[in-house]
Amino acid sequence: MSSQLKEADLAYEADQINKAENLYQVVAFDSKDSTVQDKEASVGKLAAIYVKANKVQDLYELVSKSRDLFSKVSKAKVGKILKDLIDKFSAIPVYGTEVQSLEKKAIDESIEWAITEKKSFLRQSLQLKMASVYYRRKSYPDCLKIINNLLREFKKLDDKSSLIEVQLLESKVYFELRNYAKSKASLTSAKTSANSVYTSSKVQAELDLMSGILHCEDGDYETAFSYFYESFESFNNSNDYESSIKLLKYMILTKIMLDKPDEITQLLNNKSIVNNITKNRKYKSSEFEPMKLISKSYENKSLNEFQQVLIKYNNELSSDLIIKSHFKILYNNLLEQNLLKIIKPYSVVEISYISQQIKLDSKLIESKLSQMILDGVFYGVLDQGNGWLYIYDEPKKDPNYDHGLSLVQEMNTVVDLLYEKASSLN
Repeated sequence: MSSQLKEADLAYEADQINKAENLYQVVAFDSKDSTVQDKEASVGKLAAIYVKANKVQDLYELVSKSRDLFSKVSKAKVGKILKDLIDKFSAIPVYGTEVQSLEKKAIDESIEWAITEKKSFLRQSLQLKMASVYYRRKSYPDCLKIINNLLREFKKLDDKSSLIEVQLLESKVYFELRNYAKSKASLTSAKTSANSVYTSSKVQAELDLMSGILHCEDGDYETAFSYFYESFESFNNSNDYESSIKLLKYMILTKIMLDKPDEITQLLNNKSIVNNITKNRKYKSSEFEPMKLISKSYENKSLNEFQQVLIKYNNELSSDLIIKSHFKILYNNLLEQNLLKIIKPYSVVEISYISQQIKLDSKLIESKLSQMILDGVFYGVLDQGNGWLYIYDEPKKDPNYDHGLSLVQEMNTVVDLLYEKASSLN
């Protein structure tokens, strides 16, 4: 390590950011005595400074300058450095329009450079990065366009490792588009590819996570829990605390959906999970409080408690679409259970009375009751003119109808046989 780099590191540790930035610039781009390792370390530190200070333009220029620099001094490292720098855009605290624009520009220019330099592997890797950017921005048609091209190339090259990443991303895109059949097909293809090559623990964790999400969507929460736990273990072992906590929330979600609140406490007392939480300095003691309260309200069958938790912890519970969508299912289940409990003693009841009891708008109650009648949850008729609900006992099925139909079918068979017999005699 050069003396200039040591001085820059000391300035950075002392929070003298401007001085450190200038020294890193000198080591990376101006000094002729700096080694390739020193230049690489300086570029990494500059990127960290720009991300922390939200200097998007400087980060974009750093990508361009580094591309030119390392293509001359170390062609072997240029690909890794470029990908690392481009990854920094998503780490910028305020990921706004300017960041997105410069991120796309940096990737596009790097792809063009890779094509010019005939670096096919780097070009493919950058295109996969661009597809991930489109996925993050919810530009799914653009994402699928890149994915389809990469799938053709990787299948032709028989590059299983790269194929797994593309197929996994394809599965995520189709899931967001609510095309679950194609999402499952893509995930199955990714797993098939993973069986024939070594797969890193991170990629395997992502495959398990996606498997768990799809099983959740199918309502198979037991299997989903198993996949989530496997994924959690992998992320936990690699010290990816953010992903670990997300997976733990998903595991709690499956226990809530299975109506097993007692197992949530056991889950949070699990030794490996406690160790993970203890090591994570960013962890807050209230991290899982909303999930536990939801579980408690669902156990109590209290719609009011459930609503209060959703209102109080709206930001925490609505930020994750998987959790949000399944809590919507829970809410509908609770609403149906509460409505059935209220109307059970009556043969005729005013909708306004139901609304008062359940503390929800009459129009919403009317719409939900109508849906329940159509779904066959109970037998009844809505009198919208008077605002009444008529509830009927479930009609008993008369077995004579089935016997009558069976008799007619038997007679039909006999007549057909007699006709065939008469035809053969003639």
